[in-house]
Amino acid sequence: MIRALLTPRWLGALLLSALFAVAAYHLGHWQYGRYVTKHDRNDRIAAHLRADPVPLDGLLGAGPMPIEREWTHVRVQGTYAAPELLVRNRTLDGTNGYEVLTPLDLGDGRTLLVDRGWVSPSGAGAATLPAVTAAPAGPQHLVGWLRGGERSRGKALPTGQLASIDLAEAAAQVGRPVLGGYLQLDGPIPDTSPLPQNSAPQLPRPLGRPDTSLGPHQAYAYQWWVSMPLGFVLVFFGLRRELAAGRDADASDQATTPAKTPTAAKPKKVRIWDEEDA
Repeated sequence: MIRALLTPRWLGALLLSALFAVAAYHLGHWQYGRYVTKHDRNDRIAAHLRADPVPLDGLLGAGPMPIEREWTHVRVQGTYAAPELLVRNRTLDGTNGYEVLTPLDLGDGRTLLVDRGWVSPSGAGAATLPAVTAAPAGPQHLVGWLRGGERSRGKALPTGQLASIDLAEAAAQVGRPVLGGYLQLDGPIPDTSPLPQNSAPQLPRPLGRPDTSLGPHQAYAYQWWVSMPLGFVLVFFGLRRELAAGRDADASDQATTPAKTPTAAKPKKVRIWDEEDA
Protein backbone atom coordinates (compact mmCIF):
# COMPACT_ATOMS: atom_id res chain seq x y z
CA MET A 1 0.00 0.00 0.00
CA ILE A 2 2.84 2.39 0.80
CA ARG A 3 4.36 1.91 -2.66
CA ALA A 4 1.00 2.65 -4.34
CA LEU A 5 0.48 5.67 -2.09
CA LEU A 6 3.75 7.23 -3.28
CA THR A 7 2.53 7.55 -6.86
CA PRO A 8 1.89 11.11 -8.17
CA ARG A 9 -1.89 10.62 -8.31
CA TRP A 10 -2.26 9.56 -4.68
CA LEU A 11 0.31 12.09 -3.46
CA GLY A 12 -1.84 14.78 -5.09
CA ALA A 13 -4.90 13.38 -3.31
CA LEU A 14 -3.02 13.53 0.00
CA LEU A 15 -2.07 17.15 -0.66
CA LEU A 16 -5.70 18.07 -1.35
CA SER A 17 -6.76 16.26 1.82
CA ALA A 18 -4.24 18.23 3.86
CA LEU A 19 -5.41 21.52 2.34
CA PHE A 20 -9.02 20.62 3.11
CA ALA A 21 -8.12 19.77 6.72
CA VAL A 22 -6.38 23.13 7.19
CA ALA A 23 -9.32 25.00 5.63
CA ALA A 24 -11.84 23.08 7.78
CA TYR A 25 -9.86 23.94 10.91
CA HIS A 26 -9.85 27.66 10.16
CA LEU A 27 -13.52 27.70 9.11
CA GLY A 28 -14.43 25.94 12.35
CA HIS A 29 -12.35 28.45 14.32
CA TRP A 30 -14.11 31.33 12.53
CA GLN A 31 -17.56 29.91 13.29
CA TYR A 32 -16.63 29.30 16.92
CA GLY A 33 -15.38 32.88 17.17
CA ARG A 34 -18.78 34.11 15.98
CA TYR A 35 -20.43 31.91 18.62
CA VAL A 36 -18.20 33.35 21.37
CA THR A 37 -18.92 36.89 20.19
CA LYS A 38 -22.68 36.30 20.36
CA HIS A 39 -22.36 34.56 23.72
CA ASP A 40 -20.46 37.52 25.19
CA ARG A 41 -22.96 39.92 23.63
CA ASN A 42 -25.87 38.01 25.17
CA ASP A 43 -24.23 38.09 28.61
CA ARG A 44 -23.81 41.85 28.26
CA ILE A 45 -27.41 42.29 27.11
CA ALA A 46 -28.77 40.14 29.94
CA ALA A 47 -26.88 42.17 32.53
CA HIS A 48 -28.17 45.48 31.13
CA LEU A 49 -31.76 44.31 30.70
CA ARG A 50 -31.93 43.43 34.40
CA ALA A 51 -30.56 46.83 35.40
CA ASP A 52 -32.53 50.00 36.08
CA PRO A 53 -32.00 52.93 33.70
CA VAL A 54 -29.01 55.10 34.55
CA PRO A 55 -28.31 58.74 33.56
CA LEU A 56 -26.66 59.23 30.18
CA ASP A 57 -24.05 61.65 31.53
CA GLY A 58 -20.54 60.19 31.46
CA LEU A 59 -21.45 57.26 29.21
CA LEU A 60 -21.16 58.88 25.79
CA GLY A 61 -18.65 61.28 24.32
CA ALA A 62 -17.63 62.49 20.90
CA GLY A 63 -15.62 59.31 20.21
CA PRO A 64 -17.03 55.87 19.44
CA MET A 65 -18.83 54.24 22.35
CA PRO A 66 -16.90 51.35 24.00
CA ILE A 67 -18.42 47.97 23.16
CA GLU A 68 -18.96 47.10 26.83
CA ARG A 69 -21.48 49.96 27.11
CA GLU A 70 -23.68 48.71 24.31
CA TRP A 71 -27.25 47.96 25.42
CA THR A 72 -26.82 49.97 28.61
CA HIS A 73 -30.26 50.97 29.86
CA VAL A 74 -30.26 54.78 30.17
CA ARG A 75 -32.57 57.72 30.72
CA VAL A 76 -32.08 61.11 29.13
CA GLN A 77 -33.84 64.48 28.82
CA GLY A 78 -33.88 66.71 25.77
CA THR A 79 -35.89 68.21 22.94
CA TYR A 80 -36.39 66.66 19.53
CA ALA A 81 -34.91 68.67 16.67
CA ALA A 82 -34.69 68.56 12.90
CA PRO A 83 -33.86 67.14 10.44
CA GLU A 84 -35.23 63.62 10.79
CA LEU A 85 -33.50 60.78 8.90
CA LEU A 86 -34.77 57.48 7.49
CA VAL A 87 -32.51 54.40 7.46
CA ARG A 88 -33.33 52.14 4.53
CA ASN A 89 -33.69 48.34 4.34
CA ARG A 90 -34.36 47.68 8.02
CA THR A 91 -36.28 44.49 8.80
CA LEU A 92 -39.07 44.01 11.34
CA ASP A 93 -41.15 40.81 11.41
CA GLY A 94 -39.72 39.78 8.04
CA THR A 95 -40.65 43.02 6.25
CA ASN A 96 -38.17 45.60 4.96
CA GLY A 97 -38.90 49.17 5.92
CA TYR A 98 -37.24 52.19 7.50
CA GLU A 99 -35.97 53.13 10.94
CA VAL A 100 -36.58 56.71 12.03
CA LEU A 101 -33.61 58.63 13.46
CA THR A 102 -34.41 61.92 15.16
CA PRO A 103 -31.80 64.28 16.71
CA LEU A 104 -32.31 65.05 20.39
CA ASP A 105 -30.93 68.37 21.65
CA LEU A 106 -29.64 67.74 25.17
CA GLY A 107 -29.59 71.45 26.04
CA ASP A 108 -25.84 71.68 26.59
CA GLY A 109 -24.69 71.80 22.96
CA ARG A 110 -24.65 68.02 22.52
CA THR A 111 -26.86 66.08 20.13
CA LEU A 112 -27.93 62.47 20.56
CA LEU A 113 -29.52 60.50 17.75
CA VAL A 114 -32.66 58.64 18.83
CA ASP A 115 -34.00 55.63 16.94
CA ARG A 116 -37.74 56.16 17.39
CA GLY A 117 -38.68 52.88 15.71
CA TRP A 118 -39.68 51.30 12.42
CA VAL A 119 -42.12 52.32 9.70
CA SER A 120 -43.31 50.30 6.73
CA PRO A 121 -42.56 51.26 3.12
CA SER A 122 -45.01 53.41 1.23
CA GLY A 123 -47.57 51.64 -0.92
CA ALA A 124 -46.54 53.89 -3.81
CA GLY A 125 -43.19 52.10 -4.21
CA ALA A 126 -39.60 52.38 -3.06
CA ALA A 127 -39.16 55.81 -4.65
CA THR A 128 -41.81 57.33 -2.37
CA LEU A 129 -40.86 57.66 1.29
CA PRO A 130 -43.46 56.86 3.95
CA ALA A 131 -45.03 59.66 5.92
CA VAL A 132 -43.95 59.56 9.57
CA THR A 133 -45.75 61.00 12.56
CA ALA A 134 -43.79 63.99 13.80
CA ALA A 135 -41.73 63.65 16.95
CA PRO A 136 -43.37 65.13 20.07
CA ALA A 137 -42.59 68.77 20.76
CA GLY A 138 -41.26 70.16 24.00
CA PRO A 139 -38.99 68.59 26.63
CA GLN A 140 -38.85 64.80 26.54
CA HIS A 141 -37.90 62.25 29.19
CA LEU A 142 -36.72 59.18 27.28
CA VAL A 143 -35.64 55.70 28.30
CA GLY A 144 -33.82 53.34 25.99
CA TRP A 145 -30.69 51.36 25.18
CA LEU A 146 -27.36 52.69 24.01
CA ARG A 147 -26.27 51.34 20.64
CA GLY A 148 -22.99 51.73 18.80
CA GLY A 149 -22.82 53.20 15.33
CA GLU A 150 -22.69 50.95 12.28
CA ARG A 151 -20.27 50.79 9.38
CA SER A 152 -20.89 52.90 6.33
CA ARG A 153 -22.08 51.04 3.24
CA GLY A 154 -20.62 53.67 0.95
CA LYS A 155 -23.92 54.36 -0.81
CA ALA A 156 -24.88 57.81 -2.03
CA LEU A 157 -28.54 58.32 -1.11
CA PRO A 158 -30.84 61.32 -1.35
CA THR A 159 -30.84 63.84 1.47
CA GLY A 160 -32.69 62.57 4.52
CA GLN A 161 -31.84 58.91 3.93
CA LEU A 162 -29.09 56.61 5.22
CA ALA A 163 -27.99 53.13 4.14
CA SER A 164 -26.86 52.31 7.71
CA ILE A 165 -26.66 54.04 11.07
CA ASP A 166 -23.22 55.44 10.38
CA LEU A 167 -22.87 58.29 12.87
CA ALA A 168 -20.46 60.33 10.75
CA GLU A 169 -22.83 60.25 7.76
CA ALA A 170 -25.75 61.07 10.04
CA ALA A 171 -23.87 64.02 11.54
CA ALA A 172 -23.13 65.35 8.04
CA GLN A 173 -26.85 65.35 7.24
CA VAL A 174 -27.92 66.71 10.61
CA GLY A 175 -25.42 69.54 10.22
CA ARG A 176 -23.77 69.25 13.62
CA PRO A 177 -21.68 66.71 15.59
CA VAL A 178 -23.51 63.86 17.30
CA LEU A 179 -22.45 61.70 20.23
CA GLY A 180 -20.55 58.46 19.60
CA GLY A 181 -23.59 56.23 20.08
CA TYR A 182 -27.32 56.44 19.61
CA LEU A 183 -30.40 55.66 21.71
CA GLN A 184 -32.87 52.93 20.76
CA LEU A 185 -36.13 53.74 22.50
CA ASP A 186 -37.39 51.23 25.02
CA GLY A 187 -40.97 50.52 24.07
CA PRO A 188 -43.62 47.79 24.23
CA ILE A 189 -43.61 44.66 22.10
CA PRO A 190 -43.82 45.70 18.42
CA ASP A 191 -47.37 46.03 17.09
CA THR A 192 -48.35 43.15 14.81
CA SER A 193 -51.45 44.74 13.28
CA PRO A 194 -51.65 44.91 9.46
CA LEU A 195 -49.29 47.42 7.88
CA PRO A 196 -50.88 50.60 6.57
CA GLN A 197 -51.27 50.75 2.81
CA ASN A 198 -52.04 54.45 2.42
CA SER A 199 -50.10 57.66 2.77
CA ALA A 200 -51.32 58.48 6.29
CA PRO A 201 -48.49 59.31 8.70
CA GLN A 202 -47.21 56.29 10.60
CA LEU A 203 -46.29 56.23 14.26
CA PRO A 204 -42.91 54.41 14.43
CA ARG A 205 -43.21 50.91 15.85
CA PRO A 206 -40.87 50.06 18.73
CA LEU A 207 -38.07 47.69 17.77
CA GLY A 208 -38.51 45.70 20.97
CA ARG A 209 -35.96 43.71 22.91
CA PRO A 210 -32.76 42.54 21.23
CA ASP A 211 -32.45 39.09 19.72
CA THR A 212 -30.39 36.89 22.04
CA SER A 213 -30.33 33.70 20.00
CA LEU A 214 -26.90 32.14 19.55
CA GLY A 215 -27.55 30.82 16.07
CA PRO A 216 -25.99 27.67 14.59
CA HIS A 217 -22.37 28.86 14.75
CA GLN A 218 -21.24 26.44 17.46
CA ALA A 219 -22.75 23.47 15.61
CA TYR A 220 -21.13 24.62 12.36
CA ALA A 221 -17.76 24.87 14.11
CA TYR A 222 -17.99 21.30 15.37
CA GLN A 223 -19.08 20.08 11.92
CA TRP A 224 -16.05 21.65 10.28
CA TRP A 225 -13.67 20.20 12.87
CA VAL A 226 -15.18 16.72 12.64
CA SER A 227 -14.82 16.83 8.85
CA MET A 228 -11.07 17.58 8.98
CA PRO A 229 -9.92 13.93 8.45
CA LEU A 230 -12.55 13.29 5.75
CA GLY A 231 -10.11 13.68 2.87
CA PHE A 232 -7.63 11.22 4.38
CA VAL A 233 -10.43 8.70 5.01
CA LEU A 234 -11.48 8.91 1.36
CA VAL A 235 -7.88 8.43 0.23
CA PHE A 236 -7.52 5.35 2.44
CA PHE A 237 -10.67 3.66 1.16
CA GLY A 238 -9.98 4.68 -2.43
CA LEU A 239 -6.48 3.25 -2.31
CA ARG A 240 -7.66 0.05 -0.65
CA ARG A 241 -10.35 -0.38 -3.30
CA GLU A 242 -7.83 0.14 -6.07
CA LEU A 243 -5.46 -2.44 -4.62
CA ALA A 244 -8.30 -4.94 -4.16
CA ALA A 245 -9.40 -4.38 -7.76
CA GLY A 246 -5.82 -5.02 -8.92
CA ARG A 247 -5.62 -8.30 -6.98
CA ASP A 248 -8.98 -9.43 -8.42
CA ALA A 249 -7.77 -8.64 -11.94
CA ASP A 250 -4.59 -10.69 -11.42
CA ALA A 251 -6.57 -13.64 -10.10
CA SER A 252 -8.95 -13.43 -13.06
CA ASP A 253 -6.08 -13.41 -15.53
CA GLN A 254 -4.58 -16.51 -13.96
CA ALA A 255 -7.92 -18.35 -14.05
CA THR A 256 -8.49 -17.65 -17.75
CA THR A 257 -4.95 -18.58 -18.94
CA PRO A 258 -5.06 -22.18 -20.45
CA ALA A 259 -2.79 -24.72 -18.78
CA LYS A 260 0.11 -26.00 -20.87
CA THR A 261 -0.27 -29.67 -22.04
CA PRO A 262 2.87 -31.65 -21.21
CA THR A 263 4.62 -32.92 -24.35
CA ALA A 264 5.40 -36.63 -24.71
CA ALA A 265 9.04 -37.50 -24.47
CA LYS A 266 10.56 -38.50 -27.77
CA PRO A 267 11.69 -42.15 -27.95
CA LYS A 268 15.37 -42.49 -27.61
CA LYS A 269 17.03 -43.52 -30.82
CA VAL A 270 18.75 -46.83 -30.48
CA ARG A 271 22.07 -46.96 -32.18
CA ILE A 272 23.47 -50.14 -33.77
CA TRP A 273 26.41 -50.46 -31.42
CA ASP A 274 24.07 -50.04 -28.46
CA GLU A 275 22.19 -53.18 -29.64
CA GLU A 276 25.41 -55.10 -30.06
CA ASP A 277 26.51 -54.13 -26.57
CA ALA A 278 23.22 -55.44 -25.24
